[in-house]
Amino acid sequence: MIHWRQVAAAVYIDLHTSNQQQHVRLSGRWTIDQAQALERRLKQLQLAPHPRVVIDSRGVESLDLTGGWQILRLFGQLQQRGLQVELIPDERLGLLRELYHQGPLEPPPVPRPAWWSKPVIAVGQWSISKQNDVAYMLVFLGRALTTLLGSLLQPHKLHFGAISQQIYQTGILAVPIVCLIAFLISIVLAYQGAHQLRQFGADIFTIDLVAVSVLREMGVLLTAIMVAGRSGSAFAAQLGVMKINEEMDAMRTIGLDPFRVLVVPRILGLIIALPLLTVLANLMGLAGGALLSNRLLDIPFEQFLVRLEEAVVLSTWWVGLVKAPVFAFIIAFVGTLRGMQVSGSAEHLGHQTTVSVVQSIFLVIMADAIFSIIFSELGI
Repeated sequence: MIHWRQVAAAVYIDLHTSNQQQHVRLSGRWTIDQAQALERRLKQLQLAPHPRVVIDSRGVESLDLTGGWQILRLFGQLQQRGLQVELIPDERLGLLRELYHQGPLEPPPVPRPAWWSKPVIAVGQWSISKQNDVAYMLVFLGRALTTLLGSLLQPHKLHFGAISQQIYQTGILAVPIVCLIAFLISIVLAYQGAHQLRQFGADIFTIDLVAVSVLREMGVLLTAIMVAGRSGSAFAAQLGVMKINEEMDAMRTIGLDPFRVLVVPRILGLIIALPLLTVLANLMGLAGGALLSNRLLDIPFEQFLVRLEEAVVLSTWWVGLVKAPVFAFIIAFVGTLRGMQVSGSAEHLGHQTTVSVVQSIFLVIMADAIFSIIFSELGI
């Protein structure tokens, strides 16, 4: 029998070699303060080419994760050399025994999914993501509606300064671009309609076409799309930056509710501003139709007003105006929702801002289609 011992400070490695096996007895302090000595002595450990090795750690006085990892690494290296290795852990070392029963140190390779399962996995991941998104949206909607109704029932809790600021930013500052777009679209609509109706000698009905289209659909829809791109994205960006800078956490710390301070003023401000912008868009649309009718069809403004009175009834005006508060709520809801979902990075902020604009426009158009079906069924 051969006996060999390595000593490094408080680290001891005793090696007993017999004809049948090699017995490695560990003792001393196997802790992080002995890491360098452990690393050096384990590299110097020379084992004879016996097929069986026994590692006995019952003599270890002190052991932490560093020492345990060194023992397990030795165990794994010997296994990789094809040796039959037995590890005798100390009864006190429950963590070491648990790691030992998990096998070698190197984790087993993760099996790659088959090529045909990748589309299924992608669909499943997308479904789970959308499910979580819808669940968060419903929770956010419920809390926003609850806070909004609570604020309306208790007006003294409303932040009128913040609401007026939102009306100014989303309404007054948007007047030039909304009026310009409505004016130009009505000119395009009147020109194309007049070109087609002239073939049948029905030029006068261009006024009907422009008036009904602008008042029922185009005025409110174009205004909502412009506001979604302008104000909806601003809501998402503003709240997203506040979320990244932890300003909302600071507000909660001092006892302020972010929904009452940030979400409700934006929703109420846009609900007030969008109908007013719709009225201006309708008037500018009619003005554009009147201008083109006068220049292209030689229809005097007086005749335009007379025909407008015959073609438009009061319900035509209200059909478009009723949609405006609903569209405003959708835009403000989506913008604040995506802003509250921002987390971590500027890249995620940009992504959520883009998503807010796309989803707002999509939901506005879908809501407009639902309104059209409802009004058609009601005969309005």
